[in-house]
Amino acid sequence: MGQHDIAWLAKHFSPENPLRIEIITMSDRADAGDYEDEGGPAIRNALDAFFENTGIGYTLSLRILPDEEYQLEQALSRTRYDDTHAVFITGGTGIGPRDITPEVVLKLADKTIPGIMEIIRVKYGLENPLAALSHTVAAVLGSTLVFALPGSPKGVAEYMREILKTFDHLLCVLHGIDEH
Repeated sequence: MGQHDIAWLAKHFSPENPLRIEIITMSDRADAGDYEDEGGPAIRNALDAFFENTGIGYTLSLRILPDEEYQLEQALSRTRYDDTHAVFITGGTGIGPRDITPEVVLKLADKTIPGIMEIIRVKYGLENPLAALSHTVAAVLGSTLVFALPGSPKGVAEYMREILKTFDHLLCVLHGIDEH
């Protein structure tokens, strides 16, 4: 975390005017109640730890959607107009027939941020070759950052650990605060 970026975010995002973050779990089984979502809560826990003692006001909303392209498309399209600053999606990033998350994100994206996900796949792929099979993406939709992460809590933890190293700076750059 850059202290300058954290200070800027704390100045602009207070409890009265919070940074708005949405967490979406893509899972037919979790949506049907067949099992309890673990990916969404893992993202929430990582974000809570990240924001602790920063002075940044933030809100988190969690939702579970089935692996349906139309529903994810609607949820992401809405973020362009409702002041959502970041969306973290867990699940649907494999190569199975119902794994549609990256395709939907890329279809709607104004810009992609490939380097973040590439470095994560390389870093964790050295330990676990299956990590290289992940079809994760990072993108910008309007003024919203979108990260599509694996569905497993372990995968979420690995990705969040790396994403949060630059998350504050990404928010500042996206909102025009870049002093480079």
